[in-house]
Amino acid sequence: MSKIQTPAMERIQKKNARRKKEYKSTPGRESWKRFKRNPTAIVGLVIVFILILIAIFAPLIAPYHYAEQNYSAMNKAPSAAHLFGTDQYGRDIFSRVVYGTRYSLGIALLCTIAALLTGGVLGIIAGYFGGKVDTVIMRIMDVFQSIPMIMMAMCIVAVLGNGIPQLVASIMFASMPTMARNNRAAILRVRGSDYIESSEAIGVGQIRMIVKHMIPNAVGVMVIYFVGFLAVSIMLMTSMSYIGVGLTSPTPEWGLILNEGKIYMTSAPYMMIFPALMIMVTCFAFNLMGDGLRDAFDPRLK
Repeated sequence: MSKIQTPAMERIQKKNARRKKEYKSTPGRESWKRFKRNPTAIVGLVIVFILILIAIFAPLIAPYHYAEQNYSAMNKAPSAAHLFGTDQYGRDIFSRVVYGTRYSLGIALLCTIAALLTGGVLGIIAGYFGGKVDTVIMRIMDVFQSIPMIMMAMCIVAVLGNGIPQLVASIMFASMPTMARNNRAAILRVRGSDYIESSEAIGVGQIRMIVKHMIPNAVGVMVIYFVGFLAVSIMLMTSMSYIGVGLTSPTPEWGLILNEGKIYMTSAPYMMIFPALMIMVTCFAFNLMGDGLRDAFDPRLK
């Protein structure tokens, strides 16, 4: 017995067919679907999103300005008036930690983008051209990588001086070798693919080959490295400020807040606990996101 087709059923079928036609399964959508199925990755994404909101709306969240001093409330323990207590200058630590989110996330993002535009581009060039170009670039990167990242960054700051541009430059040069190696490896993964050989056979130009064919197919791995380096940049920046070669007071950077509170470690430990927790939570969130992105972009999990 044949099924009776009514006008309403025909409209529904046409609507469903149109939806299927409009929705095209792309690698990005498939990766996002796998990312959403990872609860720990979603936790990391939510934490990062909250931190971004804190950084954007810091003046509205912080009850005081980060540099405001109140000498009648110096070294006060956490209370209703000062949630995280006050430091030796009477500055509200909660306000400084909130504003520190803006500085730490913003500078870490600048450092990672700068490292991607320098070391990342060099790694892409080395991976695509190979041969002597690859040898020259990677041997130079080996020279840079032979120096520990923190030592490299400290030396550059010692030469250039303190300040945000100097700090960004120091972390950029320190991260450049690792970023170059990671991006080179990502390009080499797609360098021998069939579609690359086919594109070369029909005469696609080198720049078009890199921009249109290789980078889009390697961008998943590059994004994973980028998110991971955000945590590395934060750790480098806070470490340098903690040992006194990063930013200078009264900048509310988390490492600098730790540096200023270390002499009160036993008498007022809250001065170090709260900024340290912010550093830990932020790096933990980026690591969770990085692990989730790694699983999402893994073609074996399709």
